[in-house]
Amino acid sequence: MVRESGTTHVGDVPPADYRALAQFRRLIRSYLRFSEGAARREGLEPQQYQLLLAVKGAPEGQPTTITYVCETLQIRHHSAVELVNRTEARGLVQRVRGLEDRRVVFVTLTEKGDDVLRKLALHHLAELRSAGAELVRALDAVINRRT
Repeated sequence: MVRESGTTHVGDVPPADYRALAQFRRLIRSYLRFSEGAARREGLEPQQYQLLLAVKGAPEGQPTTITYVCETLQIRHHSAVELVNRTEARGLVQRVRGLEDRRVVFVTLTEKGDDVLRKLALHHLAELRSAGAELVRALDAVINRRT
């Protein structure tokens, strides 16, 4: 079935929605590229920055276990363990075994990790404060489509 460009049918996606999705994705990718570059300039892998941020930014009372890292970063257990290994080797995090259950491993930031994260967070906050309004407008265009 051939349709004219710009027409919609039940279940179709209007051209404006495609544009809104494309713009939102472009802006998210731009921010992520900035974030990856900022981490690399500090000598970190982007996932190492994400790990530091996840640990420091955990909700109050949330134990920062390997399981928490898996859930937060959306990675598998073995990947989380390897990420913690690499980050620990850089002196940015440390493992602490649970007192009640020695199988439970908590991940905490070292002073060095906290310092690196603080510097990166300042850059990320500045970038979001600069480009955030455009990102919010793009998200608003996606979720609040006006028909």
